[in-house]
Amino acid sequence: MLHDIHPYHPDITENMWEKINEIITANRTKSGSVIPVLRECQNIVGYLPAEMMDHISRGLNLSASEVFGVASFYSLFSMEPKGRHTIKVCMGTACYVKGIKEVIGRICDQYQLKEGGTSQDRRFSLEAIRCLGACGLAPVSVVDEDIYGHTSSKSIIDILEKYE
Repeated sequence: MLHDIHPYHPDITENMWEKINEIITANRTKSGSVIPVLRECQNIVGYLPAEMMDHISRGLNLSASEVFGVASFYSLFSMEPKGRHTIKVCMGTACYVKGIKEVIGRICDQYQLKEGGTSQDRRFSLEAIRCLGACGLAPVSVVDEDIYGHTSSKSIIDILEKYE
């Protein structure tokens, strides 16, 4: 078992630390395990706080800069807290022309968040995507895995209210 000492972090419960330690222990002798360990730990916490990455580096006997370098290089990793639900809005030409900027503006105003940001209550994270490939449904929004076509600044709020 990995040492019982771990740093305090308000987003990481004792149960989460136990799971993180299990992941580290299971992978500590495997070469090239930093990416799978970071991915599994991010799945537990929702993002990669610095304290957790330091803990991972000690557990895998790697430098903190090596772990941070991997986490900051790959876009699948986030070092910022994410919302319980991810809203992706298409910024492709068809969606842009059909009013996605108004949809984004309404989301930002309603939930006090910015493009690329997370609401303070961590309910939503908002991402602008280059193209979702659903131009016939423009403007398109995706919430988690649910796709919504022909969204408007009015309909998007009705859609988002279904997600707690």
